[in-house]
Amino acid sequence: MAGFDEVKATFWAGRDTPMTLPPLTGELLGEAERELGVTLPSSLVELLRLRNGGVVADAWNAFPTAEPTSWAPDHVPFDHLAGIGSAAGTITLSDNAYLVREWDLPSPVVLLSGDGHYWVALDYRACGAAGEPSVTWLDADFGTELHLADDFRAFVCGLTRSDHFDEAD
Repeated sequence: MAGFDEVKATFWAGRDTPMTLPPLTGELLGEAERELGVTLPSSLVELLRLRNGGVVADAWNAFPTAEPTSWAPDHVPFDHLAGIGSAAGTITLSDNAYLVREWDLPSPVVLLSGDGHYWVALDYRACGAAGEPSVTWLDADFGTELHLADDFRAFVCGLTRSDHFDEAD
């Protein structure tokens, strides 16, 4: 398992994409936390200060699981991370309330990555709005969820390459 600083140094793919928003400011962060009604983990903020959303480097684009999901028997994808702000045609943390309602997801959660059918989310149900959220896989189609990590930093440290998993799965 990699250390947080090791992952952080190479977390983002080498280029900005349409998913990359303008640099994160203290004002944007404050607005987002007020809108979301939670305190975001400092480790997430560290990554978003490097690049405010976008494509995750191939070295860190999957998280291993001990249980099968609708995605794969042994991992879930994490190929992008939503940024803070708003942009047409791009899912951002500002879309969270709408997406939680639209996909009938549990609350309070903050959706970090996904496509509607599945999400990787910060889960504030056990810790409360100011606590340190766990990270959970939410499958909207099947109404299932899977605990991935006790906190975001541990989640990031557990990320690995998706091509490490058997393609036949």
